Amino acid sequence: MPKQSLTPPTLFAFVGYWKKVTLTLWAITLLSFYFADTEVIALDPWSELLLIGKGFIAPDFFATEYLFDALWQTVSFALLGVCLALVWGAPVSLIYHKPYIAALCAFIRSIHEIFWALLFLQIFGLSPLTGILAIALPYGATFARVFSDILQQAPTTSLQTFPNQTDRISRYLYGRIAHVFVPIRAYVRYRFECALRSSAVLGFVGMPTLGFYLESAFRQGHYHQGAALLMMFIVLIGTIPYWGRIKLLPVYFVIAIWALPTIPDVDGALIWRFLSQDILPPMFQTTLQSQALQASAMSSGDAFSQFLDWISRLLTEQALPGVIATLILALAALGMSHLFALIGIAVSDKRLSGRFVANINSLALLILRSVPEYIFAFVFMLLLGPSMLPAMLALAIHNGALIAYLTIRHADDVSVSAHFNGRLDGYGYEVLPAIYPNMMALLFYRFEVILRETAILGMLGIATLGFYIDSNFEEIRFNGALVLMCVTALVNIVVDILSRRVLYNKNKTQLGCAHQQ
Repeated sequence: MPKQSLTPPTLFAFVGYWKKVTLTLWAITLLSFYFADTEVIALDPWSELLLIGKGFIAPDFFATEYLFDALWQTVSFALLGVCLALVWGAPVSLIYHKPYIAALCAFIRSIHEIFWALLFLQIFGLSPLTGILAIALPYGATFARVFSDILQQAPTTSLQTFPNQTDRISRYLYGRIAHVFVPIRAYVRYRFECALRSSAVLGFVGMPTLGFYLESAFRQGHYHQGAALLMMFIVLIGTIPYWGRIKLLPVYFVIAIWALPTIPDVDGALIWRFLSQDILPPMFQTTLQSQALQASAMSSGDAFSQFLDWISRLLTEQALPGVIATLILALAALGMSHLFALIGIAVSDKRLSGRFVANINSLALLILRSVPEYIFAFVFMLLLGPSMLPAMLALAIHNGALIAYLTIRHADDVSVSAHFNGRLDGYGYEVLPAIYPNMMALLFYRFEVILRETAILGMLGIATLGFYIDSNFEEIRFNGALVLMCVTALVNIVVDILSRRVLYNKNKTQLGCAHQQ
């Protein structure tokens, strides 16, 4: 027989699709970690960690005068923000198939809530409108996308049974919405939980939510007070199934409207100045009185040349280094989230670690996923200093715990053979292959979220895009902040497209294998 040559596909046939993706992910993570700034700058982190530990052992629930008020404001902003997001996001989902609508929604949801809050702060100040709109705008765009995907999966068989005189609204409500109401309700509840975390984080920019008091307590070293606030927030998130019932939401909505802080008067002239002057490039910021003088002194060609010079400096000196730092941090955190999720899923499997250890670990995952990344990063930065390491740890712990928490439900439904030995090798052979694709899908879905959170962690001093955006806002250079926010949105959109392509290629590979068989 002639000797057959091994072609590359045959030689590497034993390496499956997800193995290739995983090895590539780990390689990129190690490369990103090598280039990242992970230096520990804190002088005595263990002493600070001991003080924080003592604070959690003996929390002071009565140190904060406005504790319950802060908790309720956190719930109010989240509830009103989600309701407003549903008001505009649900109708838009009906026309989300139009390319320009989908592109606009992708742009809106790619900008983090805290950046929208910084923008609205310049218009409305520390008003409840700032917090509510900062949540409602990106969440509405997210609802539009998710509801559109859910509606596309709704069966249309019921529409054929309706009488010919049935109006369009009734056809839509009873023929489409009725089939997918359960997943829509479940997703709205999930987004409300996310909105609670977003509402708490808005306190870091001055809104009267829990994050405002958390930042003050930890920054001043009042760890007994900060521990109490954090515990209350975790309990708030963990007990949503008990107090967040659908029947009670109208009551909460009325109370939230009634208990809102006083909305200050909005000066229309200031809004017009912000929209017509402040966000324009410097060379185009002219008052009505000086327009004639500038028109005679500067030609349109000179203004355009100055604009190109301004935008090129902004992109090369701030946007480019910010994008590089953001991607390095996000990719390193993505790989660390993957490892954290793998460990969390394995320890939480009752067949591998036992019922007691699995239940304890599941509770720990619930706690870790309930704390926003921004709060984790803030605490780690107090311990380790202002480098990328605290941000990596914060992103990995929160997102890894969330991915593990969601994947465990799938793992519990996986049946094992009678030969399952209850050890790591048996788990890796029978359980892990069944849940791994779903876990990786969640991981790549969270990559977009990790990238958004990476950008805002720059507000803690890490030189990501968020650092430059926050600096522009502090220096009252709203035009530069707006350009960098657009860059942030474009980076998120590109990453989302690439993540979807990875999952699409997997499905395409599976179809190809099925045809060959």
